Amino acid sequence: MRLVRLLVTTGALLAAASPAFADATAFLGTASAPSNRTTRGFGIGTSLVVVGFEFEYGDTVEDLVAGAPSLRTGMGNVFVQTPVAILGLQPYLTTGAGVYRERLGTSTETNIGMNNGGGVKISLVGPLRARVDYRVFTLRGSPVEGTVHRLYVGVNLKF
Repeated sequence: MRLVRLLVTTGALLAAASPAFADATAFLGTASAPSNRTTRGFGIGTSLVVVGFEFEYGDTVEDLVAGAPSLRTGMGNVFVQTPVAILGLQPYLTTGAGVYRERLGTSTETNIGMNNGGGVKISLVGPLRARVDYRVFTLRGSPVEGTVHRLYVGVNLKF
């Protein structure tokens, strides 16, 4: 009898659990301040229908002529999104925090940073989507620029 109760309870809990979805993004874009530079990176996340969590790594190249440092970020983010795509579009808002390393010539700065932004995931075919994202990074410590804006386009795979 205990085994039957255990199986029924386990079955009920599994049936009531909402599925978790994951996705991965590879991106290429531009970051500003003090000049526009190429940025690239990746993100991987999971969502529980509307609320989700994501880890993201970004790498912006250095421009010595413009005095613009390289910037590497590792951020943990929380996001809210529509539960399903509407007309093939799934908008989201995100915020997070993590660490950054800025390098200009031989000078480096490593500290914490925060980011806020949003974007849209655009359904293409099957699990393949395009992703457009805009973020504002606020960097603590003594960076060359305390606020960096980033815009990227990426390929997103939902699994």
